Amino acid sequence: MSFCYRDLISLFHQTFFDTYNTRLELGDDEPVYLPADERVSYHRVVFAHGYFASALHEIAHWLLAGEARRTQVDYGYWYHPDGRDARAQQQFEAVEVKPQAIEWALSLSCGFSFNVSCDNLNGTVEPDRLAFQARVREQALTYLDNGFPPRAECFMAALRQHYGRPVLTPDNFDYQ
Repeated sequence: MSFCYRDLISLFHQTFFDTYNTRLELGDDEPVYLPADERVSYHRVVFAHGYFASALHEIAHWLLAGEARRTQVDYGYWYHPDGRDARAQQQFEAVEVKPQAIEWALSLSCGFSFNVSCDNLNGTVEPDRLAFQARVREQALTYLDNGFPPRAECFMAALRQHYGRPVLTPDNFDYQ
């Protein structure tokens, strides 16, 4: 199956623009969330370089962010770039568990392959990718049991319909 970021842009627009005044947009460089301002009348979820996985990841952050967070550039979160030490990597992973669990569910809803991202190739510590993946999986299973955030549920349904995918089960979250 072919995965085109334009499909995600269209589905996101159809699902959320009228209600949340938010668009998914292709960016050239670093992904970012930009709330509406005096120059642009709508909110923008900007993903990097046309990568389908980047779009899903940035969508996951938006789906998780509450109303107050969505009024701030990049939801008001700090971001320590690649090159983190052990403490900064631990903080990064703690913040990323929930969005990456949602990203995994979005990926499954498309039939797209998911890989956790420790995002620290040049750091002073080697991330424990398997341990992080286990935490992301546990969070995904918790969401599956207790319900994903409402906007995530809505977009997962739109993706499943578009890509002809079944409702997710715990077995879907087995390691790939």
